[in-house]
Amino acid sequence: LKLQFLYLIGPAPSTSHQKMGKVRSHELRAMDKAGLEKQLDELKQELGQLRVAQVTGGPASKVAKIKTVRKSVAKVLTVLNTNQKDSLRALYKGKKFQPKNLRVKKTRAMRRKLTKEELSQKTTRQAKRDAAFPMRKFALAL
Repeated sequence: LKLQFLYLIGPAPSTSHQKMGKVRSHELRAMDKAGLEKQLDELKQELGQLRVAQVTGGPASKVAKIKTVRKSVAKVLTVLNTNQKDSLRALYKGKKFQPKNLRVKKTRAMRRKLTKEELSQKTTRQAKRDAAFPMRKFALAL
């Protein structure tokens, strides 16, 4: 009940986001960060108004629209987080260390596997042995 009251005393709803349909992911990816945050605020405001309409027994069309708006909020947040992660990846590209959430996931076993360089290295003892006893060469007469 307290939350419903807070929504009712908020700023007057503007007509621009009332007729907002489904947001398209490709359109969101083209937007900049400020535009995405503005879109997110509008969607959250609309969601609040729809929830108030649901509680007060508003029309079924508004109640049914809640799902679409929730999915739209999720899309905007996904695009925002993806953009942020991409910019961080670009920042850490070529660096010696990366934050764990930017590293390649793979599997635990694959991450712990020795690299090609580590596999090809030999101990000094093995190197001496290979030098002292090279692979024998045999000449075959045909």
